[in-house]
Amino acid sequence: MSPGPLDPSTIPILTDAVEDAAGISPTVDLAAIRSAVLAATFELADSLIKDAARDIESSLFERVLERLHAQLPQLIDRVLREQASIPESHG
Repeated sequence: MSPGPLDPSTIPILTDAVEDAAGISPTVDLAAIRSAVLAATFELADSLIKDAARDIESSLFERVLERLHAQLPQLIDRVLREQASIPESHG
């Protein structure tokens, strides 16, 4: 089951982390931190997108198989009748 709508108030924001890390030395390389955060964010987003794509692919595959299963008998019947020149029964 997929989670409900995302509540924006539950998303952590960078200022929360900065407030929690108030004791960090002022010599911290902010550019390096920014780069690390961006890299980790992109890695997470890539992973989540790949997972979602696999889920979608699986769902579509199941739907195609269900439709094929439902329509294949009629398709075979129609092709056999066409090849044998037998009129189609309506019933």
